[in-house]
Amino acid sequence: FTMLRNVARSAAVFARQAKFPGTATQAQPVAGGVFAVQTRWKSVGPAASAKTVSDEMLKKLGSLSTQALVDGLWVMGWPPSQIEGARALGKGMKMAGRAVTVRMVPQRPDITADKPAGMDSPEYDAFEQATPNEVICISSVGPWESVGGDIKFLRLQQLKVGGLVTDGSVRDTDILLEYGFPVFSHSTTAKQGPAAMQPWEANGVIECGGVVVRPGDAIVGDQDGVVVVPAAVAQEVYDIAHSREVIEGIIKEQLEKEKCPPGKYYPFVSGKIKPDSHLAKLLDSKGIKY
Repeated sequence: FTMLRNVARSAAVFARQAKFPGTATQAQPVAGGVFAVQTRWKSVGPAASAKTVSDEMLKKLGSLSTQALVDGLWVMGWPPSQIEGARALGKGMKMAGRAVTVRMVPQRPDITADKPAGMDSPEYDAFEQATPNEVICISSVGPWESVGGDIKFLRLQQLKVGGLVTDGSVRDTDILLEYGFPVFSHSTTAKQGPAAMQPWEANGVIECGGVVVRPGDAIVGDQDGVVVVPAAVAQEVYDIAHSREVIEGIIKEQLEKEKCPPGKYYPFVSGKIKPDSHLAKLLDSKGIKY
């Protein structure tokens, strides 16, 4: 009777799978030596947002400062968006592109043995998905660990990618600067990376410098750092950030004329400028909506 009950249970699970194909199965031994099928529902959400960032929007976001973008997300109540510690490798570097992500995990012999090798390794899979409008985002296991150097990143130079950002370090600095594409990292190092970590996944959701990055998010970098603009709200962030830059430009121009303390007009919160304030009166005189 027990055997028949277990067989019936297995049949019921297979029938359920036929109705709901998005489930995974795993054989588990049960009493009497009969194998039942244990169902595990997939519980991983989509890696990328349903919304995408167009090339036109990338250009708009790239025209703004990272400070304005951070402010825009702050006004919307979104979490911090700057990749902590990521600084430009060279003076004047700027970038704007959609994220192509690489997740590193700590080194372990079975990880090294089981991950795809050679040209199929996850970081090279990610590289081949990148274009001039994409930025490679690599999550490191530590700020001083190397995510790569001249040989690995030669391919990025060949593909003319939009840039590279990591919360780890890079090596072969002089040659990377010669390659010409923007690089933002925590620091530089002479150490080899494989002793500390291995690439495990391409184009999944990662954490980089304390910030969540989804494939397709807009990545904008300048001399102040790198900001992640979620694809889901890219238009809204741009609208707020652009408006703030316009208003800040007017404030600076007025302060040059008046030579008064900045507190007369600044700081301000977008959407909450009081109509009777000095700033509101200044913006009204310029015909600027706030």
